[in-house]
Amino acid sequence: MQITNSPLYEERLKFILSEMLKQLGYDMTKNFKLYLDTIILNIPTKIEKYKISPFFDDENIKEIDFQGFKIFFYHDVQADNFVILSIV
Repeated sequence: MQITNSPLYEERLKFILSEMLKQLGYDMTKNFKLYLDTIILNIPTKIEKYKISPFFDDENIKEIDFQGFKIFFYHDVQADNFVILSIV
């Protein structure tokens, strides 16, 4: 099992973190990122908790609601891998 990030996710996350840093400061941005990383690392154990995203026509794309953001990820069932698609 492997969790990978798409280039779009990494680009969006960089933008979000830089804006948070300007508005909320280092400590709050750091705490947000640490908690986000924890959620992502725990996706495989909590896969059933997350709902299928209505924005995609694929039951293997799910979404996580986190502090006003949506994190979209794809679960490749056959390979048991996860791809973090985007954060909005």
